[in-house]
Amino acid sequence: MENKLVTNKNKIKMKKLVLALVVVASVLTACKGEKKEAVATKEAEKVAVNVAELNNVDLAASVITWKGTKPTGSHNGNVMLKDGDLLIEEGTLKGGEFVIDMNSIKVLDIPADNEGNAKLRGHLISGDFFDIATYPTSKFVITNVEDKGDKIHVTGNLQIKDVTKSITIPATVTTENGVTTFKSETFNVNRAEFNVKYGSKSFFDNLKDKFIDDMMEMSFTVVTKA
Repeated sequence: MENKLVTNKNKIKMKKLVLALVVVASVLTACKGEKKEAVATKEAEKVAVNVAELNNVDLAASVITWKGTKPTGSHNGNVMLKDGDLLIEEGTLKGGEFVIDMNSIKVLDIPADNEGNAKLRGHLISGDFFDIATYPTSKFVITNVEDKGDKIHVTGNLQIKDVTKSITIPATVTTENGVTTFKSETFNVNRAEFNVKYGSKSFFDNLKDKFIDDMMEMSFTVVTKA
Protein backbone atom coordinates (compact mmCIF):
# COMPACT_ATOMS: atom_id res chain seq x y z
CA MET A 1 0.00 0.00 0.00
CA GLU A 2 2.78 2.38 0.96
CA ASN A 3 4.63 1.61 -2.29
CA LYS A 4 1.47 2.36 -4.25
CA LEU A 5 1.13 5.77 -2.54
CA VAL A 6 4.75 6.58 -3.33
CA THR A 7 4.22 5.56 -6.94
CA ASN A 8 1.12 7.79 -7.23
CA LYS A 9 3.01 10.72 -5.71
CA ASN A 10 5.83 10.22 -8.19
CA LYS A 11 3.33 10.16 -11.05
CA ILE A 12 1.77 13.40 -9.82
CA LYS A 13 5.22 15.02 -9.56
CA MET A 14 6.08 13.84 -13.05
CA LYS A 15 2.82 15.26 -14.47
CA LYS A 16 3.53 18.62 -12.80
CA LEU A 17 7.06 18.62 -14.21
CA VAL A 18 5.83 17.82 -17.72
CA LEU A 19 3.17 20.55 -17.44
CA ALA A 20 5.78 23.06 -16.30
CA LEU A 21 8.04 22.17 -19.22
CA VAL A 22 5.16 22.58 -21.67
CA VAL A 23 4.37 26.03 -20.26
CA VAL A 24 8.03 27.11 -20.48
CA ALA A 25 8.30 25.81 -24.04
CA SER A 26 5.12 27.67 -25.01
CA VAL A 27 6.44 30.95 -23.58
CA LEU A 28 9.77 30.56 -25.33
CA THR A 29 8.05 29.77 -28.61
CA ALA A 30 5.82 32.81 -28.27
CA CYS A 31 8.78 35.07 -27.51
CA LYS A 32 10.66 33.69 -30.46
CA GLY A 33 7.70 34.33 -32.70
CA GLU A 34 7.60 38.00 -31.66
CA LYS A 35 11.09 38.64 -33.00
CA LYS A 36 10.96 40.78 -36.10
CA GLU A 37 12.45 39.62 -39.34
CA ALA A 38 14.77 41.75 -41.44
CA VAL A 39 13.29 43.38 -44.51
CA ALA A 40 13.97 41.37 -47.64
CA THR A 41 16.83 42.71 -49.75
CA LYS A 42 17.37 42.48 -53.49
CA GLU A 43 19.88 43.85 -55.95
CA ALA A 44 19.70 47.64 -56.33
CA GLU A 45 17.04 48.79 -58.78
CA LYS A 46 17.13 51.44 -61.50
CA VAL A 47 16.01 54.88 -60.33
CA ALA A 48 13.08 56.05 -62.45
CA VAL A 49 12.80 59.64 -61.20
CA ASN A 50 15.77 61.97 -60.74
CA VAL A 51 15.09 64.34 -57.84
CA ALA A 52 18.65 65.32 -57.00
CA GLU A 53 18.11 69.04 -57.65
CA LEU A 54 14.97 69.63 -55.57
CA ASN A 55 16.82 70.27 -52.30
CA ASN A 56 13.50 70.64 -50.48
CA VAL A 57 14.06 68.61 -47.30
CA ASP A 58 14.17 70.28 -43.88
CA LEU A 59 17.37 68.76 -42.51
CA ALA A 60 16.77 69.92 -38.94
CA ALA A 61 13.30 68.33 -38.78
CA SER A 62 14.27 65.05 -40.49
CA VAL A 63 15.86 62.14 -38.64
CA ILE A 64 16.84 58.48 -38.93
CA THR A 65 16.47 56.38 -35.78
CA TRP A 66 18.45 53.22 -35.01
CA LYS A 67 18.51 50.51 -32.36
CA GLY A 68 20.90 47.62 -31.82
CA THR A 69 20.47 44.71 -29.42
CA LYS A 70 22.67 42.19 -27.65
CA PRO A 71 22.08 39.53 -24.97
CA THR A 72 22.71 42.01 -22.16
CA GLY A 73 20.54 44.84 -23.49
CA SER A 74 20.29 47.38 -26.28
CA HIS A 75 21.42 50.82 -27.46
CA ASN A 76 19.54 53.36 -29.54
CA GLY A 77 20.05 56.73 -31.11
CA ASN A 78 19.62 58.75 -34.27
CA VAL A 79 21.40 60.06 -37.34
CA MET A 80 20.72 63.29 -39.22
CA LEU A 81 20.50 63.96 -42.93
CA LYS A 82 23.16 65.76 -44.96
CA ASP A 83 20.77 66.62 -47.78
CA GLY A 84 17.56 65.32 -49.31
CA ASP A 85 14.86 65.64 -51.91
CA LEU A 86 11.24 64.46 -52.00
CA LEU A 87 9.09 64.67 -55.13
CA ILE A 88 5.46 65.23 -54.13
CA GLU A 89 2.71 65.65 -56.73
CA GLU A 90 -0.80 66.51 -55.48
CA GLY A 91 0.02 65.06 -52.09
CA THR A 92 1.39 61.82 -53.54
CA LEU A 93 4.98 60.69 -53.11
CA LYS A 94 6.55 60.06 -56.52
CA GLY A 95 10.22 59.79 -55.71
CA GLY A 96 13.01 60.99 -53.50
CA GLU A 97 16.42 60.46 -52.06
CA PHE A 98 18.20 61.45 -48.89
CA VAL A 99 21.83 61.34 -47.88
CA ILE A 100 22.57 60.31 -44.30
CA ASP A 101 25.42 62.05 -42.47
CA MET A 102 27.07 59.14 -40.65
CA ASN A 103 29.30 61.49 -38.64
CA SER A 104 26.14 62.86 -36.97
CA ILE A 105 25.32 59.54 -35.31
CA LYS A 106 24.16 59.98 -31.72
CA VAL A 107 23.67 57.60 -28.80
CA LEU A 108 20.51 58.49 -26.86
CA ASP A 109 20.18 55.75 -24.23
CA ILE A 110 23.39 56.80 -22.39
CA PRO A 111 23.58 60.32 -20.89
CA ALA A 112 25.68 62.64 -23.06
CA ASP A 113 28.01 63.49 -20.16
CA ASN A 114 28.64 59.80 -19.38
CA GLU A 115 31.97 58.58 -20.76
CA GLY A 116 30.17 55.47 -22.02
CA ASN A 117 28.32 57.63 -24.55
CA ALA A 118 31.49 58.90 -26.25
CA LYS A 119 33.03 55.43 -26.07
CA LEU A 120 30.08 53.78 -27.83
CA ARG A 121 29.78 56.54 -30.42
CA GLY A 122 33.51 56.28 -31.14
CA HIS A 123 33.15 52.55 -31.65
CA LEU A 124 30.16 52.96 -33.99
CA ILE A 125 31.98 55.38 -36.29
CA SER A 126 35.15 53.25 -36.31
CA GLY A 127 36.13 50.55 -38.79
CA ASP A 128 34.48 47.93 -36.56
CA PHE A 129 31.07 49.27 -37.50
CA PHE A 130 30.31 52.04 -40.02
CA ASP A 131 33.87 53.20 -40.79
CA ILE A 132 32.89 56.81 -41.45
CA ALA A 133 36.45 57.78 -42.39
CA THR A 134 35.94 55.67 -45.52
CA TYR A 135 32.14 55.89 -45.81
CA PRO A 136 31.04 59.28 -44.42
CA THR A 137 27.51 58.99 -45.83
CA SER A 138 24.77 56.45 -46.40
CA LYS A 139 21.85 56.93 -48.78
CA PHE A 140 18.28 55.90 -49.52
CA VAL A 141 16.92 56.44 -53.04
CA ILE A 142 13.24 55.74 -53.74
CA THR A 143 12.65 53.60 -56.85
CA ASN A 144 8.94 52.78 -56.54
CA VAL A 145 5.89 53.75 -54.49
CA GLU A 146 2.84 51.49 -54.25
CA ASP A 147 -0.43 52.71 -52.74
CA LYS A 148 -1.83 50.28 -50.16
CA GLY A 149 -4.77 52.36 -48.98
CA ASP A 150 -4.02 53.72 -45.52
CA LYS A 151 -0.29 53.43 -46.15
CA ILE A 152 2.21 53.10 -48.95
CA HIS A 153 4.94 50.58 -49.68
CA VAL A 154 8.13 52.38 -50.60
CA THR A 155 10.86 50.51 -52.45
CA GLY A 156 14.30 52.06 -52.54
CA ASN A 157 18.01 51.45 -52.76
CA LEU A 158 19.60 51.55 -49.30
CA GLN A 159 23.35 52.12 -49.36
CA ILE A 160 25.41 51.49 -46.21
CA LYS A 161 29.21 51.39 -46.49
CA ASP A 162 30.10 49.79 -49.85
CA VAL A 163 26.85 47.83 -50.26
CA THR A 164 23.60 48.91 -51.92
CA LYS A 165 20.46 46.77 -51.62
CA SER A 166 16.84 47.30 -52.61
CA ILE A 167 14.37 47.15 -49.71
CA THR A 168 10.62 47.77 -49.37
CA ILE A 169 9.19 49.44 -46.27
CA PRO A 170 5.67 50.50 -45.19
CA ALA A 171 5.27 54.24 -44.72
CA THR A 172 2.83 57.13 -44.63
CA VAL A 173 2.90 60.53 -46.30
CA THR A 174 1.00 63.46 -44.83
CA THR A 175 0.85 67.13 -45.84
CA GLU A 176 -0.14 69.97 -43.53
CA ASN A 177 0.28 73.71 -44.13
CA GLY A 178 2.45 73.05 -47.14
CA VAL A 179 4.83 70.73 -45.25
CA THR A 180 4.99 67.07 -46.26
CA THR A 181 6.19 64.35 -43.90
CA PHE A 182 7.35 60.96 -45.13
CA LYS A 183 7.43 58.58 -42.16
CA SER A 184 8.33 54.90 -42.36
CA GLU A 185 7.24 52.23 -39.96
CA THR A 186 10.03 50.77 -37.85
CA PHE A 187 11.84 48.08 -39.81
CA ASN A 188 14.82 45.79 -39.38
CA VAL A 189 17.88 45.62 -41.61
CA ASN A 190 20.35 42.75 -41.46
CA ARG A 191 23.58 44.67 -40.93
CA ALA A 192 25.65 41.65 -41.96
CA GLU A 193 24.35 42.12 -45.51
CA PHE A 194 25.96 45.58 -45.48
CA ASN A 195 29.36 44.44 -44.18
CA VAL A 196 28.84 45.76 -40.65
CA LYS A 197 30.65 42.84 -39.08
CA TYR A 198 31.62 43.56 -35.47
CA GLY A 199 30.22 40.98 -33.04
CA SER A 200 28.18 39.30 -35.78
CA LYS A 201 27.64 35.55 -35.65
CA SER A 202 27.38 35.68 -39.43
CA PHE A 203 31.14 36.33 -39.55
CA PHE A 204 32.60 35.09 -36.26
CA ASP A 205 32.37 31.81 -34.35
CA ASN A 206 32.65 31.17 -30.60
CA LEU A 207 31.22 34.56 -29.61
CA LYS A 208 29.02 32.88 -26.98
CA ASP A 209 26.99 35.66 -25.29
CA LYS A 210 29.34 38.40 -26.55
CA PHE A 211 27.58 38.71 -29.91
CA ILE A 212 25.52 41.65 -31.19
CA ASP A 213 22.30 40.90 -33.05
CA ASP A 214 22.51 41.23 -36.83
CA MET A 215 19.07 42.87 -36.84
CA MET A 216 19.43 46.66 -36.80
CA GLU A 217 16.15 48.46 -36.17
CA MET A 218 15.60 51.66 -38.16
CA SER A 219 12.98 54.24 -39.08
CA PHE A 220 12.91 57.25 -41.41
CA THR A 221 11.21 60.59 -40.86
CA VAL A 222 11.79 63.03 -43.71
CA VAL A 223 10.12 66.45 -43.67
CA THR A 224 10.02 68.99 -46.50
CA LYS A 225 10.66 72.69 -46.10
CA ALA A 226 7.65 74.96 -45.65
